[in-house]
Amino acid sequence: MVITSCTRDPFADFSVSSFEIEIGGIIYFTNYSMDADYYEWDFGDGYISYAYNPSHIYTVSGTFTVTLTAFSGSRACDRAYMTIRVLPPTSLEIIVLEYYDEYAVPDASVILYNTLDDWWDEVYPVEERFTDRDGIVFFPELYPQRYYVDVWEEYHNNWVLAEEDVGWIETDWLIPNEVNYFIAWVDYFESVKKSDGRPEKNIRILKLEQVDKRTHEQKLESTKKYLEGRKTANENKVEK
Repeated sequence: MVITSCTRDPFADFSVSSFEIEIGGIIYFTNYSMDADYYEWDFGDGYISYAYNPSHIYTVSGTFTVTLTAFSGSRACDRAYMTIRVLPPTSLEIIVLEYYDEYAVPDASVILYNTLDDWWDEVYPVEERFTDRDGIVFFPELYPQRYYVDVWEEYHNNWVLAEEDVGWIETDWLIPNEVNYFIAWVDYFESVKKSDGRPEKNIRILKLEQVDKRTHEQKLESTKKYLEGRKTANENKVEK
């Protein structure tokens, strides 16, 4: 009688739930390997898994090569590869500045709304955050759309400006997977309680032509300079 040994050559194969995902999203891996005893997944970001069908969350953006190694016995193995692109989330940085003297307003409540009607009626807020000592507040992981910005601080708000022109509270359509920027200009008032609500509104939104054109254009230029400076500063931080 002749005794022979049979060795199996493993075959590694897998699929992914998505080839492109935002930071913080879950990606799922489905193992289609054959003739293997155990597996090693290298997600390309320093994390390893030995599960059969793992899932993974990437915490940084970039392009990562996922490697599945299928082992048979102690020596034989096969590998399969796939590339995953991880995108930064869509986010919005808002700078709150006083309209005339252009100083930053710290500790201000900043609330995002999906629509102008929601803003006026103060219903269905998306999220509320507060400015830091530099008058800056950051909203991560937003849906790419327009938002309407409500700002209140005991001595400042943007309610009167909103009646002059919706542009003072309306963001541009957010660019997906980028940091977007918006300046929320506010007026100074005597102490106003948030609980008192906004003053009675006789007119919804006045047209831009009714605003002092020269003042408006000057403020637009000032806004542009602030945003360009802020964007450059953040880009320099990333490069370092």
